[in-house]
Amino acid sequence: MPKDRRTPGPAPRALPGALDDVDLELVRLLTADGRMPNNALAEATGIAPSTCLARVRALRDRGVIRGFHADVDLAALGRPLQAMIAVRLGVHSRDEAERFRAQAPSLPGVLALFHVSGANDYLLHVAAESPDALRDFVLDHLTADPAVSHAETSLIFEHLRGS
Repeated sequence: MPKDRRTPGPAPRALPGALDDVDLELVRLLTADGRMPNNALAEATGIAPSTCLARVRALRDRGVIRGFHADVDLAALGRPLQAMIAVRLGVHSRDEAERFRAQAPSLPGVLALFHVSGANDYLLHVAAESPDALRDFVLDHLTADPAVSHAETSLIFEHLRGS
């Protein structure tokens, strides 16, 4: 077979507003510790504190950093049982999908909603007080929803946050 003799195109250029190494390091540091003080961030990245503050603000304004969150021990809050619930909608109309997407995050115990590809449409990360409370959540809020055709619950035994 003949080799492809086309010449490669120009090297890719950074997109306008692309993150540089300092921005990436700021994001990495804040992901590890969202409460890291500005002076420590500046020292760790080798920039002036005023520059650091401006860069973090710019990252927030651009939507790169969307917020700061506390990592909470759910068991200490009386919700030791966590599960991922795969949800399949019966009708794939935009209206039904948007309705489900709008209401699901506000259901009691929902920690996160993921819109996914594959056999299921959504994954809900939920926390509950007990197996009975988890069952009631599924019956009262998912299988009772006319748009939901299938819900499959997987218990979470351990959850580790990635870096």
